[in-house]
Amino acid sequence: MQQSNKKRPAGYLRRNIGTTFRQEWQLWVLLLPALAFFIVFCYFPMYGVQIAFRDYKAAFGITGSKWVGLKYFKKFFDSYYCGRMFANTFLLNLFGLIFGFPIPILLAIMLNQLNVKRFKSFAQTAIYVPHFISTVVLAGMIYLFFSPTNGIINHLITAAGGKSIYFIMEPAWFRPLFIGSEIWQNAGWNTILYIATLTSIDPQLYEAATIDGATRFDKIIHVDIPHLLPIAVMMLILNCGSLLSSNTDKALLLQTSGNMAVSDILGVYVYNVGIAASKAQYSYASAIGLCLNVINFAIIMLVNAISRKMSDISLF
Repeated sequence: MQQSNKKRPAGYLRRNIGTTFRQEWQLWVLLLPALAFFIVFCYFPMYGVQIAFRDYKAAFGITGSKWVGLKYFKKFFDSYYCGRMFANTFLLNLFGLIFGFPIPILLAIMLNQLNVKRFKSFAQTAIYVPHFISTVVLAGMIYLFFSPTNGIINHLITAAGGKSIYFIMEPAWFRPLFIGSEIWQNAGWNTILYIATLTSIDPQLYEAATIDGATRFDKIIHVDIPHLLPIAVMMLILNCGSLLSSNTDKALLLQTSGNMAVSDILGVYVYNVGIAASKAQYSYASAIGLCLNVINFAIIMLVNAISRKMSDISLF
């Protein structure tokens, strides 16, 4: 009997790839733009990672700058506000994940239950629109709506007999405003993947459930949710990989002297020390960014391993 693990002849892999390329060269050509995108924008910039280990000077270039090793990593972890920034960033993203992650799933299930096509299309369009609002405009809307003098929210509070609240200056209101606006802006857009999953379910499953006497709620529990679970777990794993990465633009725009203790997150700090003209500490900012990326990668690997062990669902 011939063994299945027989050693391949020399050059087998090279000839096999060459044959595949000649037979399906059109598919390889279609793949080239995607490969070029990742090479140019993802892999080629990794050459600049060494800036985090050098005292970068633009006049000397990357390789000409002095090698300082872990100097800037130590400087970051020894900084006075390091712990506060880590805590603020992690808590902001953790609360956003807890309160924001289930919303697109619930919206997708609700939209899937709509039978009137026109109303369903209108509802989908209405919840997609906020995604296209720029961060600057959204921050301006928050300032207007929650203004202590002219804001509609404070008008409602005072009309009900309450006292006007300066939301933007109150540290306790920064996270609710940040997370709430994030959910309002992106929850509808994030339903696209879940709606696509629900529309791919075989209609015969719903017909069989109806014959068995299942109610609409029973169909959601026993048909919709089991089909949504794999994609939901994978999205949860991906979201856990950004627990130390926030919407820096919005945090910077919503930051005030009053909420500084809560809004001082890592992204804003990197912007201030790395891009602001008064400081421009490129090596220091690169070291912080590299450190955060390594931590996020470790988190996503850990969550993926836990998911694979508990549910046999994982990214890899």
